[in-house]
Amino acid sequence: MAEIMEKAAIDFKLDRSSWEPVKFGDVAIQQKQSVDRENTSITRYVKGEHMGSEDFHLREWGELEDEYLGPAFIRRFEEGDILYGSRRTYLKKVVVAPFEGITSNTTFVIKPHEDRLDKRLLPFIMLSKGFTDHSVRNSKGSVNPYINWKDIANYEFLLPQKDQQSKLAELLWAMDAVVENELTLWEDLDSYSKNLEMKKFTQLWQDVKNGKIKAPKLEELITTPVCNGVFKKREEFGSGTLLINVTDVYKSFRVRPDTLDRVDLHSKEKESFSALPGDVIFNRSSLVKEGVGHTCLVPENKEEMVFECHLMRTRPNPKTLNSAYLNRYCLSPFGRNYLMSRSQTTTMTTLNQTGLNKMPIPLPDIIEQCDFSDMIDRIDELKESTISKVESSQSLQKLLINQVFS
Repeated sequence: MAEIMEKAAIDFKLDRSSWEPVKFGDVAIQQKQSVDRENTSITRYVKGEHMGSEDFHLREWGELEDEYLGPAFIRRFEEGDILYGSRRTYLKKVVVAPFEGITSNTTFVIKPHEDRLDKRLLPFIMLSKGFTDHSVRNSKGSVNPYINWKDIANYEFLLPQKDQQSKLAELLWAMDAVVENELTLWEDLDSYSKNLEMKKFTQLWQDVKNGKIKAPKLEELITTPVCNGVFKKREEFGSGTLLINVTDVYKSFRVRPDTLDRVDLHSKEKESFSALPGDVIFNRSSLVKEGVGHTCLVPENKEEMVFECHLMRTRPNPKTLNSAYLNRYCLSPFGRNYLMSRSQTTTMTTLNQTGLNKMPIPLPDIIEQCDFSDMIDRIDELKESTISKVESSQSLQKLLINQVFS
């Protein structure tokens, strides 16, 4: 489907000779209908944080009965209206309202002049580079910049004839449908893999309880003691050996060598703080409790790697503990609950080596561990392929929007 959309975009000929120069205010109207929240049948509201960046689709909202809203939440919108975040417009918050609701007076509620503009095109115009650049350029304030309606109403662009608008809208929304289908597939795959993991580890702990398998402590399943990483000053970064940093453990299941920084080390440091394929790296400190104990697996790589001082290294014994299995267990609710329960919070939340060493691991035989990990890996590969398609489709859609309206 994505290939079809790409061909359609390439084949779409842009003859601008008959296009009409217009101002945004000529084809769009700001709605200012107010709502008495004490006397309304409306039940839903939308905040700025509910709106995603460069995402037409509203994926979360609030219910009026669930939360107190300040006096700014008086603006009524209808299904199909465009909601536009007038604060920090570089965030590109443009949403097509899927239902009737209430929003704040800092969110513009916009309708098209349907006699001049195909309403399906309005959100795409508002996500174009030209519109965003104009909005950012004309925003006022430095800490929390905002745009006035009269300023975005003066945005000028070329508007296609009505018949061309219809064809263009059909193409752009077809591309959007491709993206949404791919995102749905990714969500389904993600949910499926999480359910498989939860089911697996729940069953394994039941097997532990019934005496079918054991749950030895992590310190019994590693070949070298748990170790903290190397400390280096900022001026020593930039060249040398690949270094796994705190932020790197959150990026993916496996460390991504192509994203790593480099640091100058002597030979003894390389030996002491090596991160070898199959090592599992733990974050031992975090400003927020939810970040502590997060893990990442060291993959095969041509270059040697080390890890920094806010991390801990474990080196599983491959005869008894599969590294990917350990990493998946530690990222599961079971593993996360244990690691967070053993952490301590003062100015930061920390996890020490003792707490990590004593972590019990439900341990089926090594073949079962490997088979389970390989199965989840295959699902992860499908997820990565799907996200790649999403990004490709979004880039193609953005390219066409900017070709037309910028």
